[in-house]
Amino acid sequence: MSVVYILVLASLVIASGFLAGFIWAVRSGQFEDTCTPSMRVLNDEECHGNLDT
Repeated sequence: MSVVYILVLASLVIASGFLAGFIWAVRSGQFEDTCTPSMRVLNDEECHGNLDT
């Protein structure tokens, strides 16, 4: 039965680590602009200019 307590505590530590990482990513602004990267693929020729010269 003591193994169950250890596993529950370990899973809570790991889950809180993932939660802290997610909160850090949100606060650092990694999820602010979700539209531009997908639109950049469609407008690729405008970003790089003329590659023939």
